[in-house]
Amino acid sequence: MKKTKIIISGGGTGGHIYPAIAIANALLELSEHVEIKFVGAIGRMEMQKVPAAGYEITGLPVVGIQRSLSFSNFLFPFKLIKSIFLARKIIKDFQADVVIGVGGYASWPLLFAANTFGITTIIQEQNGYAGLANKNLAKKAKYICVAYPNMEQFFPKEKIVFTGNPVRKDILQLENKKQTAIDFFNLDYSKKTIVVIGGSLGAKTINKTIGNNLNAFIEAGVQIIWQTGKAYYSDAIEQAKDFHKSVKVFEFIYEMDMLYAAADIVISRAGALSISELCLAKKPAILVPSPNVAEDHQTKNAMILVENNAAQLVKDELAHKVLVPASLKLLRDEAKQEIFKENIVQLAKPNAAIDIAQLVLSTVQNQQIR
Repeated sequence: MKKTKIIISGGGTGGHIYPAIAIANALLELSEHVEIKFVGAIGRMEMQKVPAAGYEITGLPVVGIQRSLSFSNFLFPFKLIKSIFLARKIIKDFQADVVIGVGGYASWPLLFAANTFGITTIIQEQNGYAGLANKNLAKKAKYICVAYPNMEQFFPKEKIVFTGNPVRKDILQLENKKQTAIDFFNLDYSKKTIVVIGGSLGAKTINKTIGNNLNAFIEAGVQIIWQTGKAYYSDAIEQAKDFHKSVKVFEFIYEMDMLYAAADIVISRAGALSISELCLAKKPAILVPSPNVAEDHQTKNAMILVENNAAQLVKDELAHKVLVPASLKLLRDEAKQEIFKENIVQLAKPNAAIDIAQLVLSTVQNQQIR
């Protein structure tokens, strides 16, 4: 039987990469007659994370436009044109049946090239506010898989499929893992635990605020699991050296099921993947949206939860004053935690990866019948 050949393109952050890997895993779970190839951007984290997950990836030289004056902006059109030509070659050599775009630098040239060949494209939009690239690509896409309702303001209604964001399977299985998780991080089961997630690339405001206020947490009898991201790891280790029993610092944590299982509350940016994981993990959260993202989409992501009384928002510019007292207050308010838990789980879409994979495979099957 001829294999269905699928290219998944995109990356840049964990919020794009891990949903892509989850979709790939679901495709292979549903069919043994599938061959998958990833396409990313040279120098971005997908070039390490995707092979670590067991998949082949090819990099394109495409880069993003910098908001400040930069020489790289001069090179942008040349790298984009080169990436489109390379994308066409990748698609032709691989003989792709369908191309899935998950966002990130590599997604646009790959889907644009696929459209020039007339190959079916499917977009997976993680955020509650669509970016310009996906809005443009949606014109020729077969389907747009979205994580939030009311996306008709960005995409043609007839193309939208409300699937939710794919997440790692282990996050769906947190029942009865609390003690195991506390032991895993060598923490004290009698103390409350705050999990701080700085994101895959690090979150400057969150990390600086936590680092400058470790004494306040220790004095309150609280323990912390602190994922800093690469840029802030060494500083955090130095700041936490006197609190090693109650403050556990990690550059990155792969065992996300252990992380969420250990948490009483979570402090996090409001990236699409983080929010989807919080919904599935059923965790009370304080969200600090990054101000450094396109169209301020993290605030829009967070507001969907806030409007459903499912999480609390602290603005980035106020975090240095507000975040620590707000987190300690929420930690003491178990009634509010329960309200957040009950409401956030209503927004969860646990079968997102399988639903998207089924849509992809049925689309290819329908093409072959024709």
